[in-house]
Amino acid sequence: MADLPEDAVLSVENLSIDFKLRTHILHAVENVSFQLKRGQTLCLVGESGSGKSVTARSLLQIVDRPGSIVGGQILLRNNSDVTDIATLHPGSRLMRAIRGRRIGLIFQEPMSSLSPVHTIGSQIIEAIRIHSDVDKPAARARMIELLRQVEIPNADQMADRYTFEFSGGMRQRALIAMALAGNPDILIADEPTTALDVTTQAEILDLIKRLQVGRGMAMLLITHDMGVVAEVADEVAVMRFGRIVERGPVDAIYHAAEHPYTRQLLASTVKLTHHVEGKLPAVAMSAQVPQPILSVRNLSKIYGWHGKANALRAVDDANFDLYPGENLGIVGESGSGKTTLGRLILRTVEPTAGSITYRGRDGGTIDVAGLTKRELRSFHREVRLVFQDPFASLNPRMTVKEVIGDPLIVNGIAKGRALEDRVAELMRMVGLDPISMERYPHAFSGGQRQRIGIARALALDPRIIIADEATSALDVSIRSQILDLLLDIRQRLNLSFIFISHDISVVRYFCDRVAVMHRGRIVELGEAEQICTAPQEAYTKSLISAVPNPDPRDKRMLHRHRFVAPANA
Repeated sequence: MADLPEDAVLSVENLSIDFKLRTHILHAVENVSFQLKRGQTLCLVGESGSGKSVTARSLLQIVDRPGSIVGGQILLRNNSDVTDIATLHPGSRLMRAIRGRRIGLIFQEPMSSLSPVHTIGSQIIEAIRIHSDVDKPAARARMIELLRQVEIPNADQMADRYTFEFSGGMRQRALIAMALAGNPDILIADEPTTALDVTTQAEILDLIKRLQVGRGMAMLLITHDMGVVAEVADEVAVMRFGRIVERGPVDAIYHAAEHPYTRQLLASTVKLTHHVEGKLPAVAMSAQVPQPILSVRNLSKIYGWHGKANALRAVDDANFDLYPGENLGIVGESGSGKTTLGRLILRTVEPTAGSITYRGRDGGTIDVAGLTKRELRSFHREVRLVFQDPFASLNPRMTVKEVIGDPLIVNGIAKGRALEDRVAELMRMVGLDPISMERYPHAFSGGQRQRIGIARALALDPRIIIADEATSALDVSIRSQILDLLLDIRQRLNLSFIFISHDISVVRYFCDRVAVMHRGRIVELGEAEQICTAPQEAYTKSLISAVPNPDPRDKRMLHRHRFVAPANA
């Protein structure tokens, strides 16, 4: 057994993991080596499928079957002794003792990681009692202290609530408390902020870093966000196709990257920190400001009884215009009303008050809020939606030809050979080979599935596309490709986009104007570059300053503005 370096808590040496499939062996991880040092953070970065999560799970011997460790060592320091985790049986008593007590794990998706039928407190108490010999009252006191450490307000009361009663950020805090229940020496955080908005992400990253430094833990942070890496990493390991292609201090990786793949990841990230050049919208190119294609006035959606104190104003008196060929971004934290606003425009949610005026191809106007169900069908031909999740939004039992062609069949526009030709044209438009139209969605990557979703949205020659978090589930390089594709399609078809997102960098790159939402209200509306560089409202300043900066020499989140809502808000 190799010696463990003096400053390392854990050392991975030439780790290899194979998945023995029916037809072949998949080499998920090949000859991976790195070290975790006390009080320091190693970020493992790479795109989906690169082997990051499989590597992390191997440290706890929880690799899903039929995967197994086929080579290498995972050396864990235990006082003066060294244990090779790779040689332990996953169900052995020693391995169970290591999980949670020596190595804590924060999962990516808190909703699926927490039990919906047990209170948050009871789940943390269970983790405490597994790893320490204490009675129930002592475990509860320890649980409340952990909830306080992760900054959950009114910890003694919140402990008795269920998962669905917590927000996304609070669920992630509860998972962190659970991971800390055994006082681990090592903390593994697997994409802990992927599903969170930018301000919640900044708070969670700040919390994890403070807890790690305060407890002197080693941390392995897995992410595909190079901005997050720049903010929190001490060292970086870049993975591609199961191998580490480059490893080193964070400053060297960002300012002197040697491998082409690392440079590609960084270039894709830096690209999204600027507004796209050279593709001006029709609004900017015209000599006079045209009539808006869509006008929203005093639009509101209230859940609950009007006038009651507990009524929820999901959208509160929204006003904006959308012009032909314009990209309008809608940004804000989770729960700010962005998605509800998009659904109100489509009338999949009925507005409580206000008007939505749409200007048709003939120049005539209609009030969308007053359309009958039959009239809405023709409106929905011209205003289409691209969904957030490219995996959940495509029917797995339909071929790509059926998915893209479905709107054409439903509206009686094409069938037979004409349908096939139109589907082939749409696939070529979004950069897919028509030869694959008979394949099913599972045979495509996430980025390809999103292209299929875009092709479906374009099938009826729409004038407006509402994209609801259309790139949030994608890796940074694929996200860049999809945004460029949408910009190209807008240029060719003179489309207008309403682009809903919590990712400020994406909005800055893609959009011409931005509306910032907070608690259902549009608090600021202006040019994208002005909003992102010189915001006027305090809430917008807090939102912009929470965006991770992809440069370890200029860590923006250390000096971010924190928004405090007025007492009467």
